[in-house]
Amino acid sequence: MARDPDEGDAFVFDLVDDDAATAAAAAAGASLEASEADGAALREYELSTSDSLGRKRRAAAQIAAVLAIVLGTGIAVDGVRDHARIERMRDVRGGVVDVSTPLGETWAWRGAVGPGESATGVAVLGDVLAFESDGRLVALDPVTGEEAWTVPLREGADCGPTVPATWSDPATDSLVCLQGSGADRTVVAVGPDGTASTRVLGTADTRRYGVPHTGPDGTVLRAWRVGPTSAIDLGDAECTGAGECTGTVEAGRDLVLRAEDAATGEERWTVTVPFRATDATQCTRTFGGSWGSSENRLVLNGQLAPDTFGARVTADLITLSGCGIQAAVTPGGVLLGAQLEPGTGGVAGLGAGRYAVMSFEGVPRASLHATDGVVVGEITGYPLAPQATDEARPRTLLAVDEPSRRLRAYEPDGTPRWDITLQSGGQEFLAQVGDTAVVTTGAGSVRGLDLGTGEERWTWNGADPTSDDDVGYFGTATVRQAFTDGLSLLLLTEGETTRSRGLVALDLDSGAVLWNRPGGGAITTFDPTDGDLVEQGVVGGLVAVDGYLLEVTPRGVRGLG
Repeated sequence: MARDPDEGDAFVFDLVDDDAATAAAAAAGASLEASEADGAALREYELSTSDSLGRKRRAAAQIAAVLAIVLGTGIAVDGVRDHARIERMRDVRGGVVDVSTPLGETWAWRGAVGPGESATGVAVLGDVLAFESDGRLVALDPVTGEEAWTVPLREGADCGPTVPATWSDPATDSLVCLQGSGADRTVVAVGPDGTASTRVLGTADTRRYGVPHTGPDGTVLRAWRVGPTSAIDLGDAECTGAGECTGTVEAGRDLVLRAEDAATGEERWTVTVPFRATDATQCTRTFGGSWGSSENRLVLNGQLAPDTFGARVTADLITLSGCGIQAAVTPGGVLLGAQLEPGTGGVAGLGAGRYAVMSFEGVPRASLHATDGVVVGEITGYPLAPQATDEARPRTLLAVDEPSRRLRAYEPDGTPRWDITLQSGGQEFLAQVGDTAVVTTGAGSVRGLDLGTGEERWTWNGADPTSDDDVGYFGTATVRQAFTDGLSLLLLTEGETTRSRGLVALDLDSGAVLWNRPGGGAITTFDPTDGDLVEQGVVGGLVAVDGYLLEVTPRGVRGLG
C-alpha cells in the first residue's frame, strides 16, 4: 500500500502479502479493461456489514486507492494521499477520519451503558465499542450503530479492562468478565470478534492465591499478602474515633500479584511488591479500595487496616495501592516504582509500551522505561503524553515543572529538545500532529507550539469569530478531550455553568476556528431521564473507534459524523 509522502515527494509503495493486497491488484488490472470495476470497488467501500466489518472496509479502501493510481490523474494522487492519512488515523490514539466540518448524529443506540446507573465503562475492542448492558456484553459497529455481537452475562458480572468514556485510550486486545460466586464463580474471556470461552474458577485457587480480579491482556489477576501477621509493626500510628489517623506504620506484609491466563488458568507471571513504611493515612479501611471483596482486610486498632490493598487496572498498566504498597505492574509482569516510598511518587503509562516512574519530592523527576522495564532516559518534570496524535509512537514527550515554571520537551529516550517558560499551571498535552504540539493551560488558552523549537505558532482563547462578542467562553471552561484527523483538531470543552459540553475544531497549521458549537447548543442527545432524544448538547464522553467518533452516555451511544 502507499506510504503517505510529504508534499512534492515521490510515492513509495509497500507490498503487502495478504488477501486485501491481492484483491487490490486484481481490481487495478481489471480497471484497465472495464471502467465498471472502479465504481464497483468504490461502492463496496460503503456496503460491508458482516462480522469482519473493519477488515472489509479497509480492503475495499485499498482497492479504491490502487484504482486511483492506475487512472493517473492529479485528483487521484491527492485521493491516495488522503486515503493514506485516513488509514493511519484509524489506528492511533485520538485518531478520527474527519473533524473539519460540523458533526451531526449519524445513528443512535439506546440502552444502559456500563454496569451501574452512572458508570460508563467502555472498551475499544478491535474495531468495535464494547460495554456491559443489562446482563450482556454488547459490541457496537461504529459505522452503523448495529450490535456486531453480544455475549450473555450473569447478574453482577464485572468486565475489564474498561475505562470511562472521557479517558484518552480505551483500546484493549481482549475483555475478561468475572461472574458468579463461590464454587459457581466463572471467568469469560472475549476476543474482538465476540468469540467467548468460559472457565470455572476453583475455590482452591481462591484460598491459595486470593480473590480474582479482571486483568489486562486476557488475564485474571490474584493478589495476597505474604508473611506472618507478627511482622506487622504499627509504630506510632493511631486513629481517632472520627477516623483521623496520624503516625507511621513501620512494617507490614509484602503483596504478591499473580496473573493467570483467563482461558486456561495457566500462570503467566508472579511478582512480589515489598512493604515500605507508610503514613497511617494510607492504612485505613477506606484507602484505595478492596480487591473484589473485603476478605483481604486485616483490621487493627479500630481504623487501621495494614493488609488493605486495591488496584486500578487498565489495558496498559496495573496500579497497586494500599498500606505500604504503591507500585505498578505492566501487562507483561514488569514491576515499576516499588522503590518509591508510598505517597511520594507514581507510575504512568505513556502509550506504545512506554512508562514513566515519577518522584514528587523536591524537584519533580521521572525515569522513562521501555516495555521490559529497562530505563531508557530521565527527565525533569511530570511527563505528559498527547491525548491525540498522528503517529503510532509519538516522538515527543512534554514535562511540566511547576515549581520552576518550566515546560520542557524531550525525545522518547529523554534527550532534551527545548525548554520554555510555563505560562500557568494545569498544563495538558492535547495533541502532537505533524510538526505541531498543542497544549492547554489552567488559564484557559490553547496554544500551538513548534514541535522542534517550542516557539508559539498560534493561540486560541475560546473566542468565536462568528460572534460580535470578542470575549471567548473558554475563559471559564476546560478542555476535556482532544481528537485529530491529522489536519484539524477537535476539542470537547466543558464550562462551569452549562449542562452540556461544547465542540470546537481548529486548523492545526494556523489555529483558525473551522467550526464552533458552544456548550448548550442545539444538538440532539440522550435525555438522562427517559432515553429520548432532546435538544441538549453533548453531555457524554467521546470515543474514537476505527476512525469514527462516538458519544457515550449512561443511557446510550450515538455516532457523530
